[in-house]
Amino acid sequence: MAWRSMWPYMAVLLIALLSGCASTGDWSSDTPTRQDPRAAKAKRVNLQNQSVSDIYAPSSNLWIRIRDGFEMEPMNTPLEIAQVRWLSARPDYVHRSMARSSRYLFYIVQEVNARKMPTEIALLPFVESAFVMPAKSSAKAMGLWQFMPATGKDFRLTQNVFRDERRDVLQSTDAALDYLQRLHKQFGSWDLALAAYNWGEGNVSKAQKRNLAAGLPTDYLSLKMPNETRNYVPKLMAYRQIVLDPQAYGIVLPELENHPYFVAVDVGSDIDVDLVVKLSEIPDAEFHSLNPSFNKPVILSNANQQILLPFGHAEIFQENLRKYTKPLSSWTAVQVSKTESVDQAAKTLGVDVDTLRAINDIPKGMRIRSGSTVIVPKTSLRPGDISSVMAENGSLSLVKPAPPPAPAPQKCAKGAKCPVVKSAKGATKGNSSANNAASQHKSASTGLAKSAKNSTTTAASPLVKTTNAKGASKIQ
Repeated sequence: MAWRSMWPYMAVLLIALLSGCASTGDWSSDTPTRQDPRAAKAKRVNLQNQSVSDIYAPSSNLWIRIRDGFEMEPMNTPLEIAQVRWLSARPDYVHRSMARSSRYLFYIVQEVNARKMPTEIALLPFVESAFVMPAKSSAKAMGLWQFMPATGKDFRLTQNVFRDERRDVLQSTDAALDYLQRLHKQFGSWDLALAAYNWGEGNVSKAQKRNLAAGLPTDYLSLKMPNETRNYVPKLMAYRQIVLDPQAYGIVLPELENHPYFVAVDVGSDIDVDLVVKLSEIPDAEFHSLNPSFNKPVILSNANQQILLPFGHAEIFQENLRKYTKPLSSWTAVQVSKTESVDQAAKTLGVDVDTLRAINDIPKGMRIRSGSTVIVPKTSLRPGDISSVMAENGSLSLVKPAPPPAPAPQKCAKGAKCPVVKSAKGATKGNSSANNAASQHKSASTGLAKSAKNSTTTAASPLVKTTNAKGASKIQ
């Protein structure tokens, strides 16, 4: 469409351009920074010559833009109808998730359009996470696009002490669209690509082979699959129907403007999260909604990290940072050289034990394993920014203390009566304790099997995930 060709910005990326630098870091454009290749394609805005508030699209309604990009055909199956009815019966739920999407949807639509993908794909986070940023499944899938740990690593999403890019808006969106495009190329349809995204490409391929062997069709509706995957595309198409004609279903969509909600600031020096919140003059909750990938109270310059700030607050942050003359960060990181308790490590490092435990989320009773990375306050002996090697590879490994040694057997004088040492509670002769443990394991496994069987046969609300098929399949 004509207005698409007029829109010059795939994503808006702001660099803080400062003529004067804060005392501990240079944020000027002359400072070379390692740019993440996934962000290099984004347009940059020079705030010395241009204001972000001057950037608008010809159409002011993002929902119109999304509708214009729909390409997938409605399924018109009982499953899709059931999903639409479920949503239309819960307008408050729909409105809350739509309102949450307002921070991220423009960026996602931009990226989907740039790849010439159907804009139904931009609605997929409604199915995956309902745009709840801290969303984490029972199978440990995380973020807007619910990446499993192994799949995240396959798509270069860093997961370490400092950050989890499965929760990063920019990086996870880029990875999810890469994955979906790859699946579409493999299976030839968006229905099957989406099924593979949820269930795993290996499982979809096997299902197709079974159908081929039986002389059956291999399309989405013909394959035998778990309930979660069977309902996956109908859920997405239900959201499509709601967006296409909300009034028909008694839904009022929130107003979404067709311009960026946020801009991205490159990090030129380590800076505390609290300081960014203060200088940008936004609520703490707003900052974490846009930057949920940060695991620690310091943002690292050597980690290719970017700070997302609301559209109108990037200039405020820039101006306040110009005037700020105190140190930008109060935290650094060190590597523990030997396995020891938190008390011992705190003494070795010269830090307060409660601070060390709290800032690194170390439960009581756990020991820090040798080679682990821990966050500690900056001092005159540790003044610099966290190194790039540590920023990319920092990990924290904890271990339980070894149990105390068993008491030595008592020696009795010849002819004297020795006290009888009672066996541990519940122990019996021979291998009965081992047999008992095996029996417990067997019964537990049987119980899990029965539970799994019941979970696949019990009816559930259409939008509630009923299996962990996706979680299991993405670790392949």
